[in-house]
Amino acid sequence: MSAASRGLKRGLVLAAIIALFGVVGYLAMPYLLPQRGDDTAGSGVVSIGGPFALTNQDGKPVTDKDFAGKLMLVYFGFTNCPDICPTGLQTIALAMDQLGADAAKVQPILITVDPERDTAPVMKEYVQAFHERLIGLTGTPEQIAAVAKAYRVYYQKVVLKDSSLGYSVDHSGFIYLMDGKGQYLTHFRHDATPEQMVQRIRQRL
Repeated sequence: MSAASRGLKRGLVLAAIIALFGVVGYLAMPYLLPQRGDDTAGSGVVSIGGPFALTNQDGKPVTDKDFAGKLMLVYFGFTNCPDICPTGLQTIALAMDQLGADAAKVQPILITVDPERDTAPVMKEYVQAFHERLIGLTGTPEQIAAVAKAYRVYYQKVVLKDSSLGYSVDHSGFIYLMDGKGQYLTHFRHDATPEQMVQRIRQRL
Protein backbone atom coordinates (compact mmCIF):
# COMPACT_ATOMS: atom_id res chain seq x y z
CA MET A 1 0.00 0.00 0.00
CA SER A 2 1.41 3.37 -0.97
CA ALA A 3 2.00 6.18 1.49
CA ALA A 4 -0.82 8.14 -0.12
CA SER A 5 -3.23 5.22 0.33
CA ARG A 6 -2.21 4.77 3.96
CA GLY A 7 -2.68 8.47 4.57
CA LEU A 8 -6.12 8.41 2.98
CA LYS A 9 -7.13 5.39 5.09
CA ARG A 10 -5.97 7.05 8.31
CA GLY A 11 -7.87 10.17 7.33
CA LEU A 12 -11.08 8.23 6.76
CA VAL A 13 -10.73 6.41 10.09
CA LEU A 14 -10.10 9.69 11.91
CA ALA A 15 -13.11 11.29 10.24
CA ALA A 16 -15.29 8.34 11.26
CA ILE A 17 -14.12 8.60 14.88
CA ILE A 18 -14.81 12.33 14.98
CA ALA A 19 -18.26 11.77 13.50
CA LEU A 20 -18.99 9.06 16.08
CA PHE A 21 -18.02 11.32 18.97
CA GLY A 22 -20.17 14.04 17.47
CA VAL A 23 -23.22 11.80 17.38
CA VAL A 24 -22.62 10.54 20.92
CA GLY A 25 -22.16 14.10 22.17
CA TYR A 26 -25.36 15.22 20.48
CA LEU A 27 -27.38 12.37 21.97
CA ALA A 28 -25.91 12.89 25.44
CA MET A 29 -26.32 16.65 25.51
CA PRO A 30 -29.80 16.68 27.12
CA TYR A 31 -28.36 14.67 30.01
CA LEU A 32 -25.23 16.78 30.41
CA LEU A 33 -26.92 20.15 30.46
CA PRO A 34 -28.04 21.54 33.84
CA GLN A 35 -31.60 20.49 34.61
CA ARG A 36 -33.41 23.46 36.16
CA GLY A 37 -36.89 22.02 36.21
CA ASP A 38 -38.47 25.08 34.58
CA ASP A 39 -39.72 25.01 31.03
CA THR A 40 -38.03 27.83 29.13
CA ALA A 41 -38.78 26.99 25.53
CA GLY A 42 -41.64 26.20 23.22
CA SER A 43 -45.01 27.17 24.64
CA GLY A 44 -43.49 27.98 28.02
CA VAL A 45 -45.95 25.60 29.71
CA VAL A 46 -45.00 22.13 30.85
CA SER A 47 -47.84 19.61 30.69
CA ILE A 48 -47.69 18.49 34.31
CA GLY A 49 -50.61 18.67 36.70
CA GLY A 50 -54.27 19.33 36.19
CA PRO A 51 -57.67 19.11 37.87
CA PHE A 52 -58.23 16.41 40.47
CA ALA A 53 -60.97 15.24 42.81
CA LEU A 54 -59.76 13.29 45.85
CA THR A 55 -60.46 12.79 49.57
CA ASN A 56 -58.47 14.46 52.34
CA GLN A 57 -57.31 12.96 55.62
CA ASP A 58 -60.56 14.03 57.29
CA GLY A 59 -62.62 12.06 54.79
CA LYS A 60 -63.86 15.18 53.00
CA PRO A 61 -63.88 15.54 49.20
CA VAL A 62 -61.43 18.10 47.84
CA THR A 63 -60.46 19.32 44.40
CA ASP A 64 -57.57 21.33 43.03
CA LYS A 65 -59.78 24.43 43.22
CA ASP A 66 -59.71 24.25 47.03
CA PHE A 67 -56.06 25.32 46.84
CA ALA A 68 -56.51 28.15 44.34
CA GLY A 69 -54.37 31.20 45.06
CA LYS A 70 -51.67 29.27 46.90
CA LEU A 71 -48.50 27.65 45.71
CA MET A 72 -48.72 23.88 46.05
CA LEU A 73 -45.92 21.48 46.93
CA VAL A 74 -47.25 18.19 45.61
CA TYR A 75 -45.58 14.91 46.50
CA PHE A 76 -46.66 11.38 45.61
CA GLY A 77 -45.84 8.62 48.09
CA PHE A 78 -47.39 6.19 50.55
CA THR A 79 -47.46 5.62 54.28
CA ASN A 80 -45.54 2.32 54.24
CA CYS A 81 -42.71 3.82 52.20
CA PRO A 82 -39.49 2.91 54.03
CA ASP A 83 -37.13 5.74 53.11
CA ILE A 84 -37.70 8.01 50.10
CA CYS A 85 -41.08 9.33 51.24
CA PRO A 86 -40.04 10.20 54.80
CA THR A 87 -36.96 11.95 53.43
CA GLY A 88 -38.95 14.02 50.95
CA LEU A 89 -41.67 14.87 53.45
CA GLN A 90 -39.15 15.86 56.11
CA THR A 91 -37.52 18.20 53.60
CA ILE A 92 -40.90 19.75 52.83
CA ALA A 93 -41.59 20.18 56.55
CA LEU A 94 -38.25 21.90 57.16
CA ALA A 95 -38.77 24.15 54.15
CA MET A 96 -42.20 25.15 55.46
CA ASP A 97 -40.67 26.06 58.82
CA GLN A 98 -37.93 28.10 57.15
CA LEU A 99 -40.47 30.04 55.10
CA GLY A 100 -41.83 31.60 58.27
CA ALA A 101 -44.87 33.79 57.61
CA ASP A 102 -44.66 33.01 53.89
CA ALA A 103 -45.58 29.40 54.65
CA ALA A 104 -49.21 30.53 54.77
CA LYS A 105 -48.97 31.08 51.00
CA VAL A 106 -47.87 27.50 50.34
CA GLN A 107 -49.88 24.30 50.66
CA PRO A 108 -47.90 21.05 50.99
CA ILE A 109 -49.79 17.98 49.75
CA LEU A 110 -49.08 14.26 49.90
CA ILE A 111 -51.03 12.18 47.38
CA THR A 112 -50.90 8.45 48.06
CA VAL A 113 -49.96 5.92 45.40
CA ASP A 114 -51.30 3.13 47.62
CA PRO A 115 -55.03 3.88 47.89
CA GLU A 116 -55.85 0.31 48.95
CA ARG A 117 -54.11 0.74 52.31
CA ASP A 118 -53.89 4.51 52.69
CA THR A 119 -57.40 5.32 53.84
CA ALA A 120 -58.26 8.77 55.18
CA PRO A 121 -57.61 7.82 58.86
CA VAL A 122 -54.27 6.23 57.94
CA MET A 123 -53.26 9.32 55.98
CA LYS A 124 -54.28 11.60 58.85
CA GLU A 125 -52.07 9.84 61.36
CA TYR A 126 -49.18 9.79 58.90
CA VAL A 127 -49.15 13.42 57.77
CA GLN A 128 -49.50 14.72 61.33
CA ALA A 129 -46.09 13.23 62.07
CA PHE A 130 -44.42 15.60 59.59
CA HIS A 131 -46.07 19.01 59.59
CA GLU A 132 -49.30 20.57 60.81
CA ARG A 133 -50.03 22.08 57.40
CA LEU A 134 -49.36 18.95 55.37
CA ILE A 135 -52.52 17.59 53.75
CA GLY A 136 -52.88 13.94 52.82
CA LEU A 137 -55.04 12.98 49.85
CA THR A 138 -56.36 9.56 48.90
CA GLY A 139 -59.08 8.23 46.63
CA THR A 140 -60.16 5.28 44.56
CA PRO A 141 -57.53 3.46 42.51
CA GLU A 142 -59.03 5.10 39.42
CA GLN A 143 -58.81 8.59 40.92
CA ILE A 144 -55.21 8.06 41.97
CA ALA A 145 -54.31 6.69 38.54
CA ALA A 146 -55.82 9.77 36.91
CA VAL A 147 -53.96 12.32 39.03
CA ALA A 148 -50.71 10.36 38.78
CA LYS A 149 -51.03 10.36 35.00
CA ALA A 150 -51.66 14.12 35.00
CA TYR A 151 -48.48 14.67 37.02
CA ARG A 152 -46.53 12.10 34.98
CA VAL A 153 -45.87 10.06 38.09
CA TYR A 154 -44.68 6.48 37.78
CA TYR A 155 -45.86 3.97 40.37
CA GLN A 156 -46.02 0.19 40.37
CA LYS A 157 -47.03 -2.35 43.00
CA VAL A 158 -44.24 -4.80 43.86
CA VAL A 159 -44.97 -8.10 45.61
CA LEU A 160 -42.87 -8.77 48.74
CA LYS A 161 -42.83 -12.53 49.28
CA ASP A 162 -40.97 -12.47 52.60
CA SER A 163 -42.73 -9.49 54.20
CA SER A 164 -45.88 -9.23 56.27
CA LEU A 165 -46.75 -6.14 54.23
CA GLY A 166 -47.42 -8.28 51.20
CA TYR A 167 -46.38 -5.63 48.74
CA SER A 168 -44.64 -2.30 48.35
CA VAL A 169 -44.95 0.42 45.72
CA ASP A 170 -42.16 1.64 43.47
CA HIS A 171 -42.71 5.26 42.50
CA SER A 172 -40.98 8.36 41.21
CA GLY A 173 -39.84 10.78 43.89
CA PHE A 174 -40.27 14.31 42.56
CA ILE A 175 -41.80 17.15 44.54
CA TYR A 176 -43.78 19.47 42.26
CA LEU A 177 -44.16 23.20 42.81
CA MET A 178 -47.41 24.43 41.28
CA ASP A 179 -48.68 28.00 41.08
CA GLY A 180 -51.94 29.44 42.40
CA LYS A 181 -53.75 28.29 39.26
CA GLY A 182 -52.43 24.75 39.45
CA GLN A 183 -49.85 25.29 36.72
CA TYR A 184 -46.45 23.62 36.91
CA LEU A 185 -43.56 25.87 37.96
CA THR A 186 -40.69 23.54 38.76
CA HIS A 187 -39.84 20.37 40.63
CA PHE A 188 -37.38 19.09 43.19
CA ARG A 189 -35.78 15.71 43.70
CA HIS A 190 -36.63 13.96 46.93
CA ASP A 191 -33.05 14.60 48.11
CA ALA A 192 -33.18 18.38 47.57
CA THR A 193 -32.26 20.46 50.61
CA PRO A 194 -34.80 22.62 52.45
CA GLU A 195 -32.69 25.66 51.60
CA GLN A 196 -32.85 24.91 47.88
CA MET A 197 -36.59 24.48 48.12
CA VAL A 198 -37.10 27.71 50.05
CA GLN A 199 -35.01 29.68 47.58
CA ARG A 200 -37.07 28.49 44.62
CA ILE A 201 -40.37 29.01 46.44
CA ARG A 202 -39.53 32.58 47.45
CA GLN A 203 -38.80 33.39 43.81
CA ARG A 204 -42.41 32.49 43.03
CA LEU A 205 -44.17 34.26 45.89
